[in-house]
Amino acid sequence: MSLRVLVMGVSGSGKSTIGARLAEELRLPFADADAFHPPENVAKMSAGIPLTDADRWPWLDALGAWLAAEERGGVIACSALKRAYRERLRGWVPGLRVVHLAGEPGLIAARQGAREGHFMPPSLMASQFATLESPDGEDGTLILDIAAEPGAVVTQAVALLRQP
Repeated sequence: MSLRVLVMGVSGSGKSTIGARLAEELRLPFADADAFHPPENVAKMSAGIPLTDADRWPWLDALGAWLAAEERGGVIACSALKRAYRERLRGWVPGLRVVHLAGEPGLIAARQGAREGHFMPPSLMASQFATLESPDGEDGTLILDIAAEPGAVVTQAVALLRQP
């Protein structure tokens, strides 16, 4: 059975870093959802305009199609802040495992402020937290604290994902 994993959280939570390292550890392909955004979405976010659900549905479908097509499984880093977004992905990938990278707003703000060249401005952080619907209680979901070093978060995720 192949393992398909969504690494989710608000912008700046470490999805790309943790997702890539997790995929490497699990020997699975990795994709960053940011690469799937059409230019219109990137332009909106770059201008500080939050995306609408109508903006997100085709993007989520592209992500789900990629993950479903990977025969060996895969890891995708995607915000997936609302349960409806995660359910959309589960429609493509039944049994999807979810790793939610959770952290305090202050820590995430510091991380956002330290990165360069990302199209998501720190000014949208409040809208990210306002939109976030915790996946606590959803089947196949792990919630990990990002206060730990990335290596420790990956080690914990791998151990938990390898459990039946």
